[in-house]
Amino acid sequence: MTTAGVTLPLPFSTRMTVVRLKNGDLFLHSPIKFETTLAGRLQSMGRIRHLVSPNQFHYAHIGEWSQVFPDAVTWASPGARARARARGISVQFLRDLGPQAPEEWRDEIEQTVIPGRIFGEIVFFHKLSKTVILADTILNLELGKLRQPWRFAARLTGMYYPNGQLFFGMRLPLLLQRRKTRTAVEKMLSWEPERIILSHGRCFETNASMVLRRVFARAL
Repeated sequence: MTTAGVTLPLPFSTRMTVVRLKNGDLFLHSPIKFETTLAGRLQSMGRIRHLVSPNQFHYAHIGEWSQVFPDAVTWASPGARARARARGISVQFLRDLGPQAPEEWRDEIEQTVIPGRIFGEIVFFHKLSKTVILADTILNLELGKLRQPWRFAARLTGMYYPNGQLFFGMRLPLLLQRRKTRTAVEKMLSWEPERIILSHGRCFETNASMVLRRVFARAL
């Protein structure tokens, strides 16, 4: 993670979410570092087809995957192209993401845009499993797995298990873009989700709508 030009090691792990579409194609949300063993396991499930960057921070390993799987489509969230170029990260994006799901997965996955300026992201909803897929909007970190001062920071900001909270960097931008935030939240609630998968921390296996209402209470 780079903040104010300084690169800091993430104090927590990152989760990649994989969706197998009905045609056998695999949708990889926030691809993690490429590993041959992992790639082999995924290939046994289907064809690695979509490499998806949900925001400006979850794109760094897409280039590694696309080199091994050149037929995979690389998808850029708003700002990801410019950020990759600025940091000298080798990734060639073929398609761009927006508020509307593309033809490739619109029958199975819906999406919308959560504002947040540099921290904004594309949020996805897998219809069959009724699962919302998020990157950095909500963090639900396990305090026992964090070192200080990160543990103190997580506790101070409320971004820890079992309740989780909005990523602190998004809170002011979301308030400043309240109307867009409300539109995004109402869209997510209209999906009537049951689960929320997060890139960082424990996922919410039940009561997804209740979690969203609590976390975005100010916007609503």
